[in-house]
Formats: sequence, C-alpha cells, structure tokens
Amino acid sequence: MRDRPDGKRSANGKSFDPERLFLPPDDDLAPNRPGETLRARLDASGTGRAALVLARLLGRRPVEDVWRRALAAEQAVGAALEELTAGGWDVVHSVVLPGDTVVSHLLIGPGGVFAVAATAGRRAHVHVGETLVRLSRERQSLPYVREIRHAAARASHVLSRGCGFLVRVRPVLVVVGAASLEVAPELDDVRVLRETEVSGLGAEAGELHPRRADRVHTVARNRRVWLWA
Repeated sequence: MRDRPDGKRSANGKSFDPERLFLPPDDDLAPNRPGETLRARLDASGTGRAALVLARLLGRRPVEDVWRRALAAEQAVGAALEELTAGGWDVVHSVVLPGDTVVSHLLIGPGGVFAVAATAGRRAHVHVGETLVRLSRERQSLPYVREIRHAAARASHVLSRGCGFLVRVRPVLVVVGAASLEVAPELDDVRVLRETEVSGLGAEAGELHPRRADRVHTVARNRRVWLWA
C-alpha cells in the first residue's frame, strides 16, 4: 500500500492532514476526556443518592459505584498519557466500537500505536493471567485481558483500512491502585503496567514515521471510521 500525501506542516512541526478540515465537530473524538463514556453513563443514571446509600447499607454493589471506580482509573491513566503529548505523542480517549466495546485510550506516536485499558486494582492483590484478571477481593475473575486483546485487534483492522497501510495496535492493560501485581509469565502479547509505569511508553521509538503517526491520529479521531469496526 502507498503512503498518503504528506499534507502541510503546522507551526509545531507536525504535519496537518487536510482531512481534518472536513471533520464535523460531532464526529471529532479529539476533544474527548478520559472516561467520557463512563461520565455519560453516570450522568444518565436515574438512581438517586438515597437509593445508592440504601443499596450499600444492604450490602449490594450499585453499578454506579463500579462505574465511578472505573472512571477514576481511566482518569489517572489518561492524565499520565496526556503528559506524553509533549514528546510527540497523540492520545484519543473513549473510542466506542460497535457492541458497546470501548477502547479507553489510543496512544499514537513514534513508538507505534497502543490500545490502553485501565482497571481499578482497589488495593487488592491482583493476578493477571493469559485471559483473565483476578482480584483477591473478588469471587469471579474478570475478562480484561481478553477484552483489550480483542479491542486492539479490531482497532488495528479499522486503522489499517482507514490509513491505507498496516497499523499494528499493541494492547496494554494498566492496573491502578493495586496492593501487589503478579503477571503470568506466559502472557507475552499484552503489556501489563502499574499506573506509575505508564510514562515508560513514551520511551518507545522507531515504529512509526512522523507522517504516518499523524495520519493514524487523523483517522483515529474520526468517529465514523469506527462504526464498522
């Protein structure tokens, strides 16, 4: 496949893809904040404060509490990723795919493209296996590894089609606030990090030429390209 035309250069030295001029504001994902989808769910929740308090007193777990913990994790990871933009990286948050799959963060830059998911460790002992995540305080294992692996594969397909060249998207799972973290040695295709290690992604280099990184960012921020993921 052939590269796209270079486009113009902006004042900060990054190439400017003319396609962005024709991207309607409602279709531009660039302004998304970390956890945008979770914020919308919480805003739309009809559960009142009194009902939430009663549910907690009865030992139930309101889904709103789960969303708030997940939102806090996404915000922490999103803030760490945003710090990498000074080094030539771009971030797109809360990319929604058909089937209610959400890629929490797409990090795009010289080191390639990463699909980053954040999960709340809740001060628990966390074990990450080949497909599941186990928290010491939870009865059931959670399919976070399988989900981010699948989301990264779908993102790779969409971005490759939209860019006109192969875009490899690598899955990353960030565990926020865990008391301890153990990763199965056989897990070699999904990178697992603590929130304090996110900045290390910025040291990656040599994967994408700047023109291609800019092109990937232009495609990734277009909501409509994800409708057929």
